Amino acid sequence: MIKSMTGYGRAQGTFSGGEITVEIKSVNNRYLDAGVKLPRVYSFLEESIKALVQKSISRGKVDVFVSINAAQATNVKISVNTPMAQGYVNALRQLASDFDLSEEFSVSTLTRFSDVFIVEKQEEDEEEVKTAILSVVQEALDAFNAMREKEGKALEHDLLEKSEGILRLVEKVEERSPITVEAYRARLTAKLMEVLEGRQLDEARIIQEAAIYADKVAVDEETVRLRSHISQLKTMLSDGGVIGRKLDFLMQEMNREANTIGSKGNDVEQARNVVDIKSELEKIREQIQNIE
Repeated sequence: MIKSMTGYGRAQGTFSGGEITVEIKSVNNRYLDAGVKLPRVYSFLEESIKALVQKSISRGKVDVFVSINAAQATNVKISVNTPMAQGYVNALRQLASDFDLSEEFSVSTLTRFSDVFIVEKQEEDEEEVKTAILSVVQEALDAFNAMREKEGKALEHDLLEKSEGILRLVEKVEERSPITVEAYRARLTAKLMEVLEGRQLDEARIIQEAAIYADKVAVDEETVRLRSHISQLKTMLSDGGVIGRKLDFLMQEMNREANTIGSKGNDVEQARNVVDIKSELEKIREQIQNIE
């Protein structure tokens, strides 16, 4: 199965340090260009995440975003800053005494002062952290690849349809080719009759000239190669895998054959067929840029 180079995947998980969210996005690129963004405290995992990406992706500009929501953390210790709390209590009592106020304050009053509490994040087990985060990254990669496979299937269907369209145009070219030779022979005969003013024509010379022309405008070799290239395209799509670059090279060969056909002869209808073939080839080339 082929895969698109564009895709998106997302996954979430939890561990003692909080909630993990991983998002993966990609766009087309000639080579693999993987970037990882994660909290600085977990930067030691960057290379491990890149290694996971490289196992699943061959081409594309891939961005991996890892965020940790510590609000759900279970490895956080909260304690009271007793001297600070005592200081606030003393200050409030002094305030009440100086201004003859009633002492209407409680624990909830002290909680308004953030420095009354000490929040300490306990030491984390790096291996546990690594296992948890990489597990979520892998889940996001699985979702990301599933989307790329879905898009790849749509691309394959579109390419096969366009390939069939080109084959129909090639058939028209092949049907038209002998007609252009016969038309040339008729024009040549008419021209000679005009020049010779009704005198005897050299039929052998006309046949020879028509044969030379037919050889010059023959497109059999090009259409056979075009058919072969399209057959190869279908095989590559069926086999799947990382075929984007191979397809790109194959398109160059197909364009070369189409250009050669276009350069032979000056038949208007044939020229129209060639233009249509090149138009379809360009559409295929654009789609191929999305394939890994």
